[in-house]
Amino acid sequence: MHASEEIAAILAATPSGSAMVAKDFDANRETAMKPFVGGYQIIHFATHGFFNSEHPELSGIVLAMVKRDGSKVEGFMALQDIYKLDLSAQLVVLSACETALGKDMKGEGLIGLTRGFMYAGSKSVVTSLWKIDDRATSMLMKHFYEAMLHDGMTPAAALRSAKLEIRKNKAWSAPYFWAGFVLQGEYKERIVVERNSWSRVGLVISMALFVISSGVILQKRRRTRFLKRQTQP
Repeated sequence: MHASEEIAAILAATPSGSAMVAKDFDANRETAMKPFVGGYQIIHFATHGFFNSEHPELSGIVLAMVKRDGSKVEGFMALQDIYKLDLSAQLVVLSACETALGKDMKGEGLIGLTRGFMYAGSKSVVTSLWKIDDRATSMLMKHFYEAMLHDGMTPAAALRSAKLEIRKNKAWSAPYFWAGFVLQGEYKERIVVERNSWSRVGLVISMALFVISSGVILQKRRRTRFLKRQTQP
């Protein structure tokens, strides 16, 4: 797992005083669904996504499943929970496996996490088409946020720039390591984060909940056994 590296890289790319982190036990479903999350402009999840190909409405994001005292807590933010969010985000990033997948339902269209976050109010969403490599992804996100927040690129241009940087590394030159991430939506303007700003520019990263300029990042360890339970009838 390289989520900690991903978090550190994103924090390094943000102006001083503009990021907030909630991680480990605090990176839970309750935190992710609090009303204040709706005010953030960037939300980045670097956690484990789960797509149910048979019943896409059961897809979701895995977060912390226990409290600090060891007691259990609901750790699965299902698609129906995402639909209930009231976001004003310019960008949601789902840095997890297969988060771009969906199923075409007759009369409903493509059902998946991307649609859920856009329905909730996000102008654009970055997701992955297949199982991602943790190390390569942490570096891709580093370049992505540097290009977006330091160089002033739009999210689409920043994502393209990050992919080109990853391709330069011989170990990650194959499309598998960088081509899986796609951006959907209409957001074409720069996202500006000011130093020590109180404006709600947000970010969410898995294994920890980040916020930039009052943004948010959610983070949690991958739970294979939990995902298996989700597929059981």
